[in-house]
Amino acid sequence: MNTDVVRLRAAIAMEEERAGWSASAWFETSAEDAGQAATRAALLVEPSLLIVAGGDGTIRAVAEEAHGQATPVALVPQGTGNLLARNLGLLASIEDAVHTAFAGLNRSIDVGRIELTDEAGQVTSHVFLAMTGIGLDAKMATDTHPGLKKRIGWLAYAHPISRSVVRNEQFVMRYRVDGGRERTVRTHTVIVGNCGTLTAGLVLLPDAEPDDGLLDVVLLRPRGFWQWVRVGSRLGVGAVLHRSKRGRVMLRSAPGLRALQYVQARRMTARFDQPQTVEIDGDGFGAVVQVGVALESQPLSIRVSNL
Repeated sequence: MNTDVVRLRAAIAMEEERAGWSASAWFETSAEDAGQAATRAALLVEPSLLIVAGGDGTIRAVAEEAHGQATPVALVPQGTGNLLARNLGLLASIEDAVHTAFAGLNRSIDVGRIELTDEAGQVTSHVFLAMTGIGLDAKMATDTHPGLKKRIGWLAYAHPISRSVVRNEQFVMRYRVDGGRERTVRTHTVIVGNCGTLTAGLVLLPDAEPDDGLLDVVLLRPRGFWQWVRVGSRLGVGAVLHRSKRGRVMLRSAPGLRALQYVQARRMTARFDQPQTVEIDGDGFGAVVQVGVALESQPLSIRVSNL
């Protein structure tokens, strides 16, 4: 999603003047650089603060280079989902987001690391901040037209969701958490996250906290249409209950659904009989036969509101 650069520059100039800061240096991403190279260049000038305008994919790219650094990162959410900003309470106008960048407090959050193994045996490694998913979650990222996402936002995911529900395609996964024994399941979708709330306020991972030192995992395993309806109802009710302390207690005490299997862990490995597509913080990363997910030892410092 395109950022209103004129408006962003004006907001930053106003906050610079108000705080008595020197003029900021600007570094742009490009089609060839999602943000890693821009972040490396920015860190060379030893900034007091990094302000990132973009969606979850841009923020993830910045985190590749910025986590473990003393320099805090501030978010100006400009994407479709903005899951990290949503879960940190940072969804705001450009002006309010920039004000938080200059006047807010620092909060350390967990950084996930995922290793992907493709059919040829090639291994790549990436960080994530919000969620990484296999199955429907990945299909939403790869099958949704970018232009449609720009025009109507998260509603663009309706088509891949409905198509996947009708087909109800499942795959075999062999997984292990925290060095335990390997388990085999048939599942439709696997999501590992630091954050629990999706767009439209749907709470997928009710126990997820971005700074609790744990990964939250959910396996979606509905066996037919009516189980999908029950999953949708549970997520919708959860979105309402999660808004209050009493509601969260009620949500935790509610009977579990067999179609929703949860686990918390510090590390998870999984392998698949057939290659499966994977997404990381909303971006597709192709097909893999094995993944390994863990938390980095060094967190990311995020600027949050002091209210």
